[in-house]
Amino acid sequence: MGLMSKILGGSHSRTVEDYAELDLEDASMGSAEATMQVHIAEVGTKADAIDIKDAVYDGDIVIADITRLRTEDSTVEHIVDELRQVAQEVDGDIVRKGEDQMIITPTGIHISREKLGQNL
Repeated sequence: MGLMSKILGGSHSRTVEDYAELDLEDASMGSAEATMQVHIAEVGTKADAIDIKDAVYDGDIVIADITRLRTEDSTVEHIVDELRQVAQEVDGDIVRKGEDQMIITPTGIHISREKLGQNL
């Protein structure tokens, strides 16, 4: 399974071991500081949504694992609505990828609804 499949797809449960730390010493990054980060989050309760909201307000991208939200109650809709509202407030974007992930972006970042390499 490829790296992007591990991050964005696949039906298995993910753990910290699923993510590989890459050595960036060989990459020519220059001296520029990163202005944005990509965060990985798990959402199971309303409290988990607070950290996601803070990250997006700070200008970061969040990929949220929502598999623990697969219950059919009002909590799920409430959390999803809160995250939609944050994306709208910062003029960012939000998408749900399958049944188990959401991607929330800050100002100026749009998520394409088309897969790379596919002309829709």
